[in-house]
Amino acid sequence: MADRRHTKRKGLSLGAIAAGVGTVVGLKRVLSSRYSFKGKTVLITGGSRGLGLVMARMFLKEGARVAICGRDVDSLRRAHADLERLGGEVLTLRCDVRDQVQVDAMVGAVHEQWGAVDVLINNAGVIMVGPLESMTLEDFEQAVDTHLWGPLYTTLAVAPDMKAKGEGRIVNVSSMGGKLSIPHLVPYSASKFALVGLSDGLRTELAQDGIRVTTACPSLIRTGSPRNATFKGDNEKEYAWFHVGNSMMGLSMSAERVARKIIEACRRGDAEALVGMPAKLGAVGRALAPNLTARVLDLANRLLPQDSTPERHQGRESETPITRSWLTELSRRAAERNNENGVSLH
Repeated sequence: MADRRHTKRKGLSLGAIAAGVGTVVGLKRVLSSRYSFKGKTVLITGGSRGLGLVMARMFLKEGARVAICGRDVDSLRRAHADLERLGGEVLTLRCDVRDQVQVDAMVGAVHEQWGAVDVLINNAGVIMVGPLESMTLEDFEQAVDTHLWGPLYTTLAVAPDMKAKGEGRIVNVSSMGGKLSIPHLVPYSASKFALVGLSDGLRTELAQDGIRVTTACPSLIRTGSPRNATFKGDNEKEYAWFHVGNSMMGLSMSAERVARKIIEACRRGDAEALVGMPAKLGAVGRALAPNLTARVLDLANRLLPQDSTPERHQGRESETPITRSWLTELSRRAAERNNENGVSLH
């Protein structure tokens, strides 16, 4: 009996030791596989303002070489001056990601300056807010061209070099709107759903080449972007609900917090990053309770303005006393920090 107890204790001890060794080895593997951005070349589309600019700052602080692109020359100039103050190597390039020729030329310019792109952040985006009746086919085409074709063009441009090196990181910044279609954002949501599908497929097929693709789906982000979004229908009311929601604590997150979570997901090589409770609840609700979720969204839609006027107005053209009040204070402060106001950052 004593021998059996001794043998049992010995077996338990050996098992505990083996489990401990396995844990240590697994931890070492995780730590050793953490991707370092130091000395890497990072390309961020839509990097001249908002979330893209915030991520550019963070990558520079990690020792990366950072290239950003955008369509507006003045925004790029201000962003370049802002990033240069942090030190490090910065390259700013004018590019419309909807045009494959421009994308290929941009990636070629980065390659000529620093060599192959190591990390690609597909962040460029457009936002069109208004009821479905106010939207045109052109609105849908613009969203799809930016959120689907743009990331595809950039991926096709950088993938060959990543494959040749046997490693790379690609982040496709979708949205909670790519998991749950939000009322009065149908072109945006439809194109972000398409990006999620593209991103998931790219991850599956590029993993064998050492390329990790991450799909990021953040909740509302306080970047100050409502000023540069486009509004249709009753543009002042549409801008008011969108801008106030974008500034509310709990419903929206700071751009800095979102950027950190996306960069950490990229570092780990996660398949997906649902950032913020609204995004997580929306994704789970649609998957597990689609009928209930649809009814909730139906009620939300009934509370929104129903004017179908097709004219476009930017947010800055749609200001009212509500959007200038304390209700949007956080968003307006973010706009000042993140190059959304069209004025010098310093």
